[in-house]
Amino acid sequence: MGISVTPLDANDQPTRDAVYRIAMAAQAVDEPDLPPLCRRRFEAPLWHPMPGIDPRWVVARLDGAPVGWLRLYLHILDNTENASVDLVVDPAYRRRGVGRALHEHGVRLLREHGGKRLVGPTVTALPGEKGRELPGAAFAAAVGARPALSDVRRRLDVTALDRSRLAALLAEARAAAAGYRTIRWGDHAPEEYVADVAHLEGRLLLDAPMGELAWEQERMDAERARAAERALDARGVRRHNVGAVHEASGRLVAWSQLSLDATTTWHAWQQITIVDPAHRGHRLGLLVKVENLEHALAHEPGLRVIDTYNAAANAHMIAINEQLGFRPAAGSTDWQLTI
Repeated sequence: MGISVTPLDANDQPTRDAVYRIAMAAQAVDEPDLPPLCRRRFEAPLWHPMPGIDPRWVVARLDGAPVGWLRLYLHILDNTENASVDLVVDPAYRRRGVGRALHEHGVRLLREHGGKRLVGPTVTALPGEKGRELPGAAFAAAVGARPALSDVRRRLDVTALDRSRLAALLAEARAAAAGYRTIRWGDHAPEEYVADVAHLEGRLLLDAPMGELAWEQERMDAERARAAERALDARGVRRHNVGAVHEASGRLVAWSQLSLDATTTWHAWQQITIVDPAHRGHRLGLLVKVENLEHALAHEPGLRVIDTYNAAANAHMIAINEQLGFRPAAGSTDWQLTI
């Protein structure tokens, strides 16, 4: 029968089971130090995509059995010429043309949408790392994609955290942040600050190094921020947030977020940390990140590990993370293919 590629039917439970098993098998080989994929988070985009995303999910079958899948996120509010892509092949069926068939199908979908670029990440080596097979990077290069942005996943071992050092950093940040106060929230931003949260998230791509990625600023407003919260709720993601409010203006001008999947208590992701440019120089990034970390440690007693991604060129955020004890765990590259 050979290889066939067809859309994933969200109501087809056996195929959804197979797709999830493939994702689990691939992660066990490619990123074995990460917790098992949360199925709720993995499947929720089928029914609850992020605002501005039109998801297309297809499955590759070899002789009738699912052996790989591709998830294409078509962007419909901004970056409309781009599509974000995840392509996964069961490790037991790699190098049989499955990835190529999925890729060609994804390119056709992008052309039908009128898009021009595919962007997707793969695990890559850390500087000096040898002897590790990296099939995703080899495949991306083979289909003509170019490395556009180099990232590093850094990890904080919470069990080895120097709490006295953390307290000293927090005191230092608070001393530098005269005229600002911090606020905390869980899954949903306070109504009086949701527009400020949207503003900060919307300018993230202006501040973070983007390498050679052809990516424009996302248009964020309070409505889209609330829609993103609802999508995360559907995924079962619980969030810890700390923001800094400029007392003179009443505006939220800095923000940091940690998130945990529904199925794990020991692992978290350090998500966004951002400071409005007009309020930099007051250690606000350090303040909100450390205070949020302290809060999460107090409310997540099983927490042992926190991972975060930084662009390799983001020296400022890397310096803050390394002050806290984050250390390189894995490399990552965002690849870009212009069709």
